[in-house]
Amino acid sequence: MTLKIHIDDSAPPYEQVRAQISEQARSGELPVGYRLPTVRALAESLGLAVNTVAKAYRALETDGAIETRGRNGTFVAAAGSAAVREAASAAQAYAERVRRLGLDEAAALAAVRDALRAAYGD
Repeated sequence: MTLKIHIDDSAPPYEQVRAQISEQARSGELPVGYRLPTVRALAESLGLAVNTVAKAYRALETDGAIETRGRNGTFVAAAGSAAVREAASAAQAYAERVRRLGLDEAAALAAVRDALRAAYGD
């Protein structure tokens, strides 16, 4: 696993760690079941505070990208099953909300496309 933190980047260090591990897990560079370094070990190797790496790991676990198995360590989780479920739930809530607001399907989809472009920087 190779991570690079850019201090002059506008993204905070914990977000850079989260995004890089997430991308490497999604791409298969980090295979399912890969054991991640401990929070302390990764913080030390990156020159970051332990709390910074811990925050990234918590966010990754919330996203379903990694799982902690107690004293056994932290591992790359099975390909996004929790993330897919959470995305489907959020999509359902969004669909219900825009329908209550009276938006038609085209307007609702346009809003999603705009939000995704903004989120992914396209």
